[in-house]
Amino acid sequence: MDLSTIKREIVPMIEELGFFLYDIEYIKEKRQELLRIAIDKDSGITVDECVLVLERIAPVIDKLNPLGGECQIEVTSPGAERKLRNKEEIKRALGKYVHVDTYEQKHEGILSDFNGETLTLKLAKNKEIKINYIDINLIRLAIKF
Repeated sequence: MDLSTIKREIVPMIEELGFFLYDIEYIKEKRQELLRIAIDKDSGITVDECVLVLERIAPVIDKLNPLGGECQIEVTSPGAERKLRNKEEIKRALGKYVHVDTYEQKHEGILSDFNGETLTLKLAKNKEIKINYIDINLIRLAIKF
């Protein structure tokens, strides 16, 4: 299954519905095939929205499957604590609670600013810290307990 062709076909459909593609992966285990498509939007995703996208893209994916084999299609959210994999995803997370690992420390706070090179986190007690993008080992959304 050619993921780049599938991506090219379904991304405009997903965007037309008001979402963006977070990830797509093809998993084959024994005799089962699964195409997992993670979608998102700034305000988050509901189960009904996943169903809406699935109903829209499934016929297109079925046509692109040249072998005609049984392939399950799963449309899901990327998860509450998903990784922010690039600068664009970090910008989309402005105002959200994040976890940041640098090579020396770990921090959690509200992502208040990101200029492409430096991000600003608001920590507890109105403290702020600035972290250089190149120093980030991992950044992900986090759930505040």
